[in-house]
Amino acid sequence: MMNAAIQTRIAQLQIVKAKVLAALRKGENYELKTELNSEYKERRKEAVRRVIANMTVGKDVSGLFTDVLKNMHTDDLESKKLIYLYLINYAKTQPDLVILAINTFVKDAEDSNPLIRALAIRTMGCLQVQEVLDYLCDPLRKCLNDSNPYVRKTAVLCVAKVYDLNRGIADENGFVEAVRNALGDVNMMVVSNAMSALAEMNSMGGDVWRLEPQIVSRLLTAVNECVEWGQIAILEALIEYEPRDEKEAENICERLLPRLQHANGSVVLTTVRLLLKYERYVKRADLLAQFAKKMVPPLITLLSSEPEIQFVALRNINIILQRRPRLLSKEIRVFFCKYNDPIYVKYEKVEVLVRICSERNSEPLLNELKEYAKEVDVDFVSCAVNAIGRLAIRFEAAAERAIAVLEELVQMKVDYCVQTCVVVLCDILRRYPGRFEAVVTTLCEHADYINAPEARAAYLWALGEYSEHIPSVASLLGAAVDSLLEEEDACVQLALVNACVKYFLKQPQRAQALVLRALQTASEKCANPDVRDRAYIYWRLLSADPSAARTVVLAEKPPVRPENSSLPEPLLEELVNELGCVSSVLQQPARQFVYARAERAGVPRGDAATTADYGTQAAVDTTPGADAAEGEPELLISF
Repeated sequence: MMNAAIQTRIAQLQIVKAKVLAALRKGENYELKTELNSEYKERRKEAVRRVIANMTVGKDVSGLFTDVLKNMHTDDLESKKLIYLYLINYAKTQPDLVILAINTFVKDAEDSNPLIRALAIRTMGCLQVQEVLDYLCDPLRKCLNDSNPYVRKTAVLCVAKVYDLNRGIADENGFVEAVRNALGDVNMMVVSNAMSALAEMNSMGGDVWRLEPQIVSRLLTAVNECVEWGQIAILEALIEYEPRDEKEAENICERLLPRLQHANGSVVLTTVRLLLKYERYVKRADLLAQFAKKMVPPLITLLSSEPEIQFVALRNINIILQRRPRLLSKEIRVFFCKYNDPIYVKYEKVEVLVRICSERNSEPLLNELKEYAKEVDVDFVSCAVNAIGRLAIRFEAAAERAIAVLEELVQMKVDYCVQTCVVVLCDILRRYPGRFEAVVTTLCEHADYINAPEARAAYLWALGEYSEHIPSVASLLGAAVDSLLEEEDACVQLALVNACVKYFLKQPQRAQALVLRALQTASEKCANPDVRDRAYIYWRLLSADPSAARTVVLAEKPPVRPENSSLPEPLLEELVNELGCVSSVLQQPARQFVYARAERAGVPRGDAATTADYGTQAAVDTTPGADAAEGEPELLISF
């Protein structure tokens, strides 16, 4: 009895197990298939939602194509939108099955609801299947002349998709001409979409449309009544227009000025781009001053936006200032960093501050940079200290105050700050030879804190250059020579050999033993061949002709010039014409990373973005094996 009950229970469990395994084999798609064919409307709608959710996260639901198609005949707008989205996604992989949905599309294109008509014509255009074009022409022709502006504005964008798929059909059916005519539509959203469609067709290599004065006037009227995206489309199109004379340029600029008050940052930057373009044709100084005055407040307003928008605005402002250096000179305090600014915003603000600084406002900026140099972020401290040096080299009147600020920072004895300060101080000494020698004493007092290779090399240069002003130079250089072989960086070893030779040439009696020891150590015990060669050259030069050595080693060097951080003029002109775009943030012209523009400009698609055409060296990845395929041996020599 007991055995019979156990056997029955085991049989039941095996049946359950078989059912579970069968369900698992069928999977979620089987379940969705069942739900899509349910007799209940709500269950079918929920199944469509789940199909789209799976498609969105990357799951393959193409096997449900026919089942989804069966649900197209519905009055529910939400379900219809989801099903159309599914069709767009899988149309290219199932082109034969898409034809089954054509009748529904054609029927929806004649629906009484304008939303459904627009949805049908937009979806047919997005399918990008050649077989659909034959069925698309008649509905598209009707929608281009629809009484509802929403349908018309959707139809003109569909023409661009048809043009991309088959230009012959677009021309033969008069669709391109219909889009041109749409520029005269009474509804401004239709006008802006027609503008976008024509610009898109032009970018495909077709010459379907050119801006004319009458159209420009119409577009300037339309831009005031469009939503922000329509305004951007119209403003972008106006970039290509060249005014006939100064009067027309003045008129365009004056009609564009209200766009500077828009809340959308892209509209503002595109308007600034147009003003910078058209002001080249304006000769009146009062108008140019008025345009500049109007541009300042909206640019400053962008700095009160989210950090990401601030970053984009600052990158664009950097380009604008290279074109109009004095534009924001009175607004320097607006660009002071806040405590909660992200680091990438702080870097851009410092760059802008240095660019707009003048001798008149250099002191408050130096005080502000001094505070930045006291922060804990090592890279930002280095950025601030370097900015102080750039101001001192650029403005002679600010050099003394900059030296005082840098000395204060050195005396704080913060390791990472001291390293950068030493390098910057030596650059200032090179810029103004014969002045500020007293700062070398400060460096000597804090020599124990100078340990970075670049900083030590700069410090040793100062010891050799100003050895006659340093009473303890012999002991300082002697200690350095004793640790010569411990220095790992060749630049420090070379700087030490140079310093010892300079000290000897300036004070032969006191430095003879020191220079002999330095040259002997460098030439006999140093492993670096460059250091050995330098020591040999100095030794033979000093032995053969000390006066010639003095002429060579102590020759007057040209002073350091202010750093030119401006972009080359041709590149700057390109970027000014692309303000508000990705290229202005990357500070590379769009033709270097947008394939269509690159091909028109003659740049091969695979080329890396480079600024070599403008005289600046492009960044190159020198990591060993960076380009080597996985599993392949690295090349030891790269030609």
